[in-house]
Amino acid sequence: MKAFIDEHRAVYGVEPICKVLPIAPSTYYLHAARPADPSRRSARTLLDERLREPIQQVWNDNFQVYGARKVWRPLRREGVNVARCTVERLMRLKGLQGVVRGKPVKTTVSDPATPCPLDRVHRQFRADRPNALWVSDFT
Repeated sequence: MKAFIDEHRAVYGVEPICKVLPIAPSTYYLHAARPADPSRRSARTLLDERLREPIQQVWNDNFQVYGARKVWRPLRREGVNVARCTVERLMRLKGLQGVVRGKPVKTTVSDPATPCPLDRVHRQFRADRPNALWVSDFT
């Protein structure tokens, strides 16, 4: 919404756009001021910025094999009071993941040589326009 208001504020003004959209003008001004003034950022954003480096450091110190739980424990021992789900979220955002032991489990092994069953009702799955095809199966 902020991008839309920024795009059209020269023509209509902020308050009239906010009156039509379900957003208070003060909320728009708060979000617009955050990039210029770092002290206005949310507590979660500030905590995330403070935790990114220690999480990366623990992960690198342990040969990049630790998952979120094993990264979270040394942080807690060092006195960093953080929830495990926060460590999981930040590791996912940075693309960090632990190593999984063992082989992947294969539950189904398909045989490409097996023929598919015949289409006995001659179904035509082609729609004239988007969201126009309705398919039902009564068996």
